[in-house]
Amino acid sequence: MRVITGKSKGNKLIAPKGLHTRPTSDKVKESIFNILGDINNESQVLDLYAGSGNIGIEFLSRGVSRCYFIDNDINSIKSIKENLERTRLVAQAFVYKNTAEKAVNTLSLRGIAFDYIFLDPPYEKGILVPIIEKISNSNILDERGIIIVEHESKLVLPEYINNLIKKDLRKYGGTTISFYIYGRLNNEGDLSGDF
Repeated sequence: MRVITGKSKGNKLIAPKGLHTRPTSDKVKESIFNILGDINNESQVLDLYAGSGNIGIEFLSRGVSRCYFIDNDINSIKSIKENLERTRLVAQAFVYKNTAEKAVNTLSLRGIAFDYIFLDPPYEKGILVPIIEKISNSNILDERGIIIVEHESKLVLPEYINNLIKKDLRKYGGTTISFYIYGRLNNEGDLSGDF
């Protein structure tokens, strides 16, 4: 596991101790950023269920202004902090030990909105739809923001979750990445949207 490109390119990252995390592979990570295209350096990112901080660190390396890392596991928090030190990206990072639900509530109360929200919770726990609903009901996703969801391929996420629309989906063996954005009503009264 390493930083693919940007100012911290080539830095190796450590994974948290134990078997609770499943770091995003370099192949999947590279594909995510190819799909997203150019990243605006004014962007703010939320890495929820951050694990090693792999994705958030990749965003920081590519020049986003700041990234919030949230995880409820102390070993993950330690790994994120060490990886930020290794990559010299500490200054733009905010690391919090918290549950995803409480973090969304707190960020919403603080009026912080994100251009990108990355979700990679434990597989097969039934967490994803409820947390995406919670995000859509809060004010933490910018109106042009993108939610990037890593999940097991056998889980088929809904096309619509509240006012969000699944805009893209890519499968990589047992892993799938789904992309959600706010839908906008088109002339036919259907939700649609573009990155």
